[in-house]
Amino acid sequence: MSGLSRTTGHPGTEQATGKQGPWLKWAKRLFTLFFFVAVPVLLFLLVRNLDWNEVTHALESYKASTLALGFVVAAGSYLTYCGFDVLARRYTEHKLSVKQIVPVTFVCYAFNLNLSSWVGGIALRYRLYSRLGLDVPTITRILSLSLVTNWLGYMLLAGFVFAGDFIDLPEGWKIGDTTLQLIGFVLLAVCFGYFLACRFSHRRTWTIRKQKLVLPSLNQALRQACLGALNWGLMALLIYILLPEKAFYPAVLGILLISSIAGVIAHIPAGLGVLETVFITLMQHQFSKGQLLAALIGYRVIYFLIPLMLAVVVYLVLEKRAKGMRRRNEARDL
Repeated sequence: MSGLSRTTGHPGTEQATGKQGPWLKWAKRLFTLFFFVAVPVLLFLLVRNLDWNEVTHALESYKASTLALGFVVAAGSYLTYCGFDVLARRYTEHKLSVKQIVPVTFVCYAFNLNLSSWVGGIALRYRLYSRLGLDVPTITRILSLSLVTNWLGYMLLAGFVFAGDFIDLPEGWKIGDTTLQLIGFVLLAVCFGYFLACRFSHRRTWTIRKQKLVLPSLNQALRQACLGALNWGLMALLIYILLPEKAFYPAVLGILLISSIAGVIAHIPAGLGVLETVFITLMQHQFSKGQLLAALIGYRVIYFLIPLMLAVVVYLVLEKRAKGMRRRNEARDL
């Protein structure tokens, strides 16, 4: 399980894509194009009669304490995500310190959220970790564990939220409640299957495309689930804080989880428009569109844009340090 990957997360995926038939390649391209066109159109239809004065008023009415709490929650989420790679330190047994790991992971996560997994999740991870002396197999195992940690936490939370029927779908969507609950039970079954494999599987190692993948212990798998679930929970908490007081946290969490899958399918950087479309569609019967859009704008600024600006600065510092280290090594070799 620790070697699983999704289409935006593992270098082996690109190789596998090259072996697909032409019809499948074109089908995927057309599917992606459909989402690029459909999401903006649907979002426009949802907000075309929006009272932008209401949005402005909602943004201006946020208290300083609310925004401060939002920044604390966002920082907690980023710190939790950095824990993914810290956890991978024990899994891979590499020698980098936590002080070296955290800046790299922070930069990768911020770029990942804003510019796609290919940029942050893969390219920057390989570049920055290789400059710190890690080899490709080790970086691949770090990436694999991080992916599984993220989606294991997702499946665990989504399983409980969907199976518990915490999402109040609008009228006309009620027919989907049973299906959503069934999906929740399936996700929980997958999670517990992973835990059982980590505890009882006799075979612990697989080699895929010359990459050695090791099944973690049950203790480590439980830590993965806790970290992954905590990160998703904090992301939803930030949106919840920015919504009016009558918001129901489990419902906000469930809709965030649904929108995240839609964003992965759409392949739109930062899920731009997808998050807004899903939230407005599923919550407009509870809140005004202006309140929803204001909360989501605040969420994007606090969780996406400001961390990205900080990550650019941290990245430049890391690059400068790497150059200085390389020059010292070259001078020592001479």
